[in-house]
Amino acid sequence: MAEEASSASRAISFLHLTQQLKLTPRTGWVNHGVDKPESIADHMYRMSLMAMVAAKEMPGLDQNRCVKLALIHDLAEAIVGDITPHDPVSKEEKAKMEADAMAKIRDMLGDSLGGEEVEALWHEYEDQVTDEAKLLKDLDKLEMIMQAGEYERAQGKDLSQFFESTAGKFTTPVGQAWEAEIVARRKA
Repeated sequence: MAEEASSASRAISFLHLTQQLKLTPRTGWVNHGVDKPESIADHMYRMSLMAMVAAKEMPGLDQNRCVKLALIHDLAEAIVGDITPHDPVSKEEKAKMEADAMAKIRDMLGDSLGGEEVEALWHEYEDQVTDEAKLLKDLDKLEMIMQAGEYERAQGKDLSQFFESTAGKFTTPVGQAWEAEIVARRKA
């Protein structure tokens, strides 16, 4: 029974930590003066739905793994926050901060609650070693430009910088097709 209490305590501590993802607005939108910007959790949620759908378009991909990668890819931000390429943090420093955060999350969960899997999924995404991770990298950018277009329409903002930063950087057939559709709808 003590092990169950310990397991319950670890699970609830982890879930409380994830509240930070719900409370933290995405930095890029804040920096561009977007009113009521999405949270990190909002972004991760839509990415999870995107992963569920997009994986169906690429035979051979593991749909469940894609959804898990979407749920995990920004999990370190619950501890380190949403660091953008425009922040005064080097890529190396950001990578170390996030890897350290994921090690803490693994320890928090323990391997019996999937801590090892969560950390491994995060590294898979960061290292881009699988087709699933490559699709998710595309979906991360796609979700951002979808959101940029939605903010442009709703708030009359020019968020061209987000589209420019991702143009030509999609590596999967789904990423390329979805980018073309998002951009075409933006121009319509």
